[in-house]
Amino acid sequence: MLVYLVGFFAGIISGMAIGGGTLLVPALVIFMDVGQHTAQGVCLASFIPTAAVAVVTHYRMGNVKVKLALSLAVGALAGAALGAALADVFLPSALRRFFGFFLIAMGIYQYFGKAHTIRVAKK
Repeated sequence: MLVYLVGFFAGIISGMAIGGGTLLVPALVIFMDVGQHTAQGVCLASFIPTAAVAVVTHYRMGNVKVKLALSLAVGALAGAALGAALADVFLPSALRRFFGFFLIAMGIYQYFGKAHTIRVAKK
């Protein structure tokens, strides 16, 4: 049951483009005793259908600039291949520390970074 709840909440924050992996990877490692490499691989694989649903939903709402997204995808594909190869080189403990450092750095940036106004959809 826990795996479904973790997946549900990771899907929600992923659909909001917050980054479901920030929840999913630690949950897999801490609560489900999954190794760091496997947790990151499972996380990426689980977001293929999640991302597809989110993209279609955001596209229907007019939130996707297709040309910009395709341009980003070109670099992202190369970066993903390089990142996956690099992740395989790290020991699980080093990869876990790197991931933790990344989460802390992003949290600090989000907390102290430039404030943005929240846009609420009018109905």
